[in-house]
Amino acid sequence: MDLRGRPKRCSLHFGILPFIVFALVFFGYGFVSHRSQELGTPGAMTRVAVGELDVQEVVALSRMVYAQPKALTPSRKDVLVLTPWLAPIIWEGTFNIDILNEQFRLQNTTVGLTVFAIKKYVVFLKLFLETAEQHFMVGHKVIYYVFTDRPADVPQVPLGAGRKLVVLTVRNYTRWQDVSMHRMEMISRFSEQRFLHEVDYLVCADVDMKFSDHVGVEILSALFGTLHPGFYSSSREAFTYERRPKSQAYIPRDEGDFYYMGAFFGGSVVEVYRLTKACHQAMVEDKANGIEAVWHDESHLNKYLLYHKPTKVLSPEYMWDQQLLGWPSIMKKLRYVAVPKNHQAIRN
Repeated sequence: MDLRGRPKRCSLHFGILPFIVFALVFFGYGFVSHRSQELGTPGAMTRVAVGELDVQEVVALSRMVYAQPKALTPSRKDVLVLTPWLAPIIWEGTFNIDILNEQFRLQNTTVGLTVFAIKKYVVFLKLFLETAEQHFMVGHKVIYYVFTDRPADVPQVPLGAGRKLVVLTVRNYTRWQDVSMHRMEMISRFSEQRFLHEVDYLVCADVDMKFSDHVGVEILSALFGTLHPGFYSSSREAFTYERRPKSQAYIPRDEGDFYYMGAFFGGSVVEVYRLTKACHQAMVEDKANGIEAVWHDESHLNKYLLYHKPTKVLSPEYMWDQQLLGWPSIMKKLRYVAVPKNHQAIRN
């Protein structure tokens, strides 16, 4: 005992305490680093309980390693990758899908995919869904919204975890043009009544297509359109816009950015609601005036996207017809492609 009657081993205890703490921290850090190497993979954040690890350890587990972007080195030199209004144009080689996947997973994003399988077009639904399961938003939550007048003919396709199919029964129309144009009405109505409460983004697609390569969160933005494969290299004068001033879809010959395909567009639910509602109202007004736009809902889509600029533009990789156009070298991937068919037989 010392002069104050306390055991001397207490001073020894307090003396070695810092070394014990240091040893625990050192070996604990080594364990966490080892586990981060085991668990961490580029582009995938390892989920941990915040109560178990401190902030630095969470960062260590979630760090991503990828090549540094170079401010003076463009990702592609052979194509336009940015519009004049600073919206990215999405081509292969212009994005890192690992980074994007992690960002949208952190937001717990759910994507809705709308497709119309009316009359005979229901025969395309099985291939559409099967290829979507292979290539569309893989690893993310998806709700397929199938609009059809033949709910009994909707095929049973196995779906991955976090993905489901919802059948929405709608009426058909005698003319295929009316079926096409009423898509805008149906999407706007269900966006307001249902989609706003169930998904974060909507992708609106044609059913007589198939996914043949990756189509993921790189397409998601407030509002996106897809370059038409037949006009991506054409001048605006050659675009098949509606040129009659009487139509609400009218675009003068000295205006126009791109020609967008009506078969693949989307964005946030709010923006898709605004687009489809505006296009539907314009078509109603045209009908009252005894005129029908040359390319129906696609003409109105192009008018809308001219004056409401999309925040992303998808390259023709996301809308292609290999049978008609082959596979030019500029297309590194063909992601969403037309299925060979007899249009006359299917439409009638």
